[in-house]
Amino acid sequence: MSSVQFLAPASIPSTITSERIFLFVSGSAQPLATDYKIASIQCHQETVQNAISKLRSGDIQPNVVLLANADENYSSLIKLLGIKNIPVVLYTPLFNEASKEIALTLQVDDYVYGSINEDFVKHVDVLKKIKSFKSNVKKGIHPIAITPQFSPDQLPSKKMWSMKRVIDIAASLGGLLILSPIMLLIAIAVKLESKGSIFYISKRSGTGYRVFDFYKFRTMRQGSDKELKNLSSSNQYSETSDKAIFFKIKNDPRVTRLGQFLRSTSLDELPQLFNVLKGDMSLVGNRPLPLYEAEQLTRDNMAARFLAPAGITGLWQVTKRGKENMSPEERIQLDVEYALRNSFIYDIKILARTFFVLLQKERV
Repeated sequence: MSSVQFLAPASIPSTITSERIFLFVSGSAQPLATDYKIASIQCHQETVQNAISKLRSGDIQPNVVLLANADENYSSLIKLLGIKNIPVVLYTPLFNEASKEIALTLQVDDYVYGSINEDFVKHVDVLKKIKSFKSNVKKGIHPIAITPQFSPDQLPSKKMWSMKRVIDIAASLGGLLILSPIMLLIAIAVKLESKGSIFYISKRSGTGYRVFDFYKFRTMRQGSDKELKNLSSSNQYSETSDKAIFFKIKNDPRVTRLGQFLRSTSLDELPQLFNVLKGDMSLVGNRPLPLYEAEQLTRDNMAARFLAPAGITGLWQVTKRGKENMSPEERIQLDVEYALRNSFIYDIKILARTFFVLLQKERV
């Protein structure tokens, strides 16, 4: 078995400096190739039994264990990794729907695929912090100042996630069918009003720092992203924090006249139903963040917000959105609160409250 047969490595930027250990586990009885290194990542390969032996003896302490195939018995290994708070994920070089279903059955921490790049590594880092956070909650340890006190039974369950996905698919598909005439009219209006594409597509970070393409109707003039640095002094969050994590401008001068209407009615968010249908997002969850914001929230006291799925609406939107006195710490606490307390009933309550905040008084 080749050392890179199930791995599709890519160049990793030099910004990733700390040493990480990735343990790839295969059920193969054949001797595996020697260890190898990609940038600052030490990659080890072991059979299931050898991995269990080395983990128990402490010979290896990986940041993450990636299962290289899905047709082996990993139950003992997964149980051991749970005790040691080491995240375990099922890995394939390319996306495979069957493997995703097996990952749910195995109840691993995640299913990941693709090349080893910066986003992949950050995703794994967040998984490790989330695993540690959940373990502390179960033990009754709450070392994080901004995090409310939670009981172990408030952690989301695998069963709940499955039901949530079924509802998301049905609701997003139905919504797209019903709202397609309105979306077509908006698309035509956006195209006629100003130059540029109909949709604004950006990279966002969702559950466990998973990066995906995020869709909205374009509400700003073309080239608005290049003007961001010149508007930093107008950041709404800089008024409440010396080191602003989030970025939001009140009465943003880059927004078009049609864009102001779309934002005030939240009609610009309708294309995110495609994200929900694809599985990038849920109807209810924590807001997916631009990467420059998300990378600031991977510290131990903030990573718990990535427990929750990315959502079109959420607890933050229905309680604090548009309020000038909102601090980044308050927003993060709301994200963490939803991540740990979300349930079917909680989602229904948030959806009901969302209706009353669709028409916003402020242009935010």
